[in-house]
Amino acid sequence: MKRHLVSAADLTRDDALLILDTAEELAQLSGRAVKKLPTLRGRTVVNLFFEDSTRTKTSFEVAEKRLSADVINFSAKGSSVSKGESLKDTALTLQAMGADAVVIRHHASGAPARLAQSDWLHGSVINAGDGTHEHPTQALLDAFTIRRHLNPGLGQDLAGRRVTIVGDILHSRVARSNVHLLTTLGAQVTFVAPPTLLPIGIENWPCEVSYDLERVLPKTGALMMLRVQRERMNAAFFPTEREYSRRYGLDGIRMAQLPEHAVVLHPGPMVRGMEITAEVADSPRCTVVEQVANGVSVRMAVLYLLLGGATLSDAPRNDSSETAQ
Repeated sequence: MKRHLVSAADLTRDDALLILDTAEELAQLSGRAVKKLPTLRGRTVVNLFFEDSTRTKTSFEVAEKRLSADVINFSAKGSSVSKGESLKDTALTLQAMGADAVVIRHHASGAPARLAQSDWLHGSVINAGDGTHEHPTQALLDAFTIRRHLNPGLGQDLAGRRVTIVGDILHSRVARSNVHLLTTLGAQVTFVAPPTLLPIGIENWPCEVSYDLERVLPKTGALMMLRVQRERMNAAFFPTEREYSRRYGLDGIRMAQLPEHAVVLHPGPMVRGMEITAEVADSPRCTVVEQVANGVSVRMAVLYLLLGGATLSDAPRNDSSETAQ
């Protein structure tokens, strides 16, 4: 493993499989009465969030505490950042406090990379989402979820599996991280969206593009629905919500066109009635709640490997006495 996790594009196939396999081992902790490992005891992890977050921030905090780390939650609101403090000065402050790792979510694309490339921090930097750029741990938990359903087992990748990502590709850091990671793992990725919600230069991305959702459903193994990110829009990208939902929303009729083994994913938060109906969201084929649980295991694996100095062979197994501590 490298020192930082800033982009899914930085992960090799072996890196990705190491994380996924370690997460598979660590997931066994969730069924135990005592869910903690002593791996990061004495290490300090700072959750530095410049944007609001519920799932990601809570998921990282749970993962850190299960590894026995000392956790500091830092929110930009009500802090010196709101008074004009720069990212550099915030980072230097955290370094002076002895932070071993910083989990950062920032509204500006490239902020985690700037932090990782600087000498402001000596610890690891983990990107928890930056602008419209990337969200690598979300892609890892999505891949983990897809693998469990379509190609389970340690060491398995996603070769030959078809993944379709539908919706607001233009503003989605989840889509960008997923296309990098899923193709690295061998999956075939197709984007489905209105032309206005596709980024410039997408023809150079390692994916196919379609404007017809019905056409790709019968050959899709995993279907990921994305939220339309209106908070990042400064213009009208489609006529009406009803028109968008009619052409690109997932309802029961469309879900029935998927193969029997196919699953539906969503990074959240879901807007029921827009990109996904309540019928689909509450269906057994929808993995949204499972993704949240898998996110804790995946983020534990990332922290375990970056800060614990562990390798897969050291990861806890069913008969490991360390998991009982």
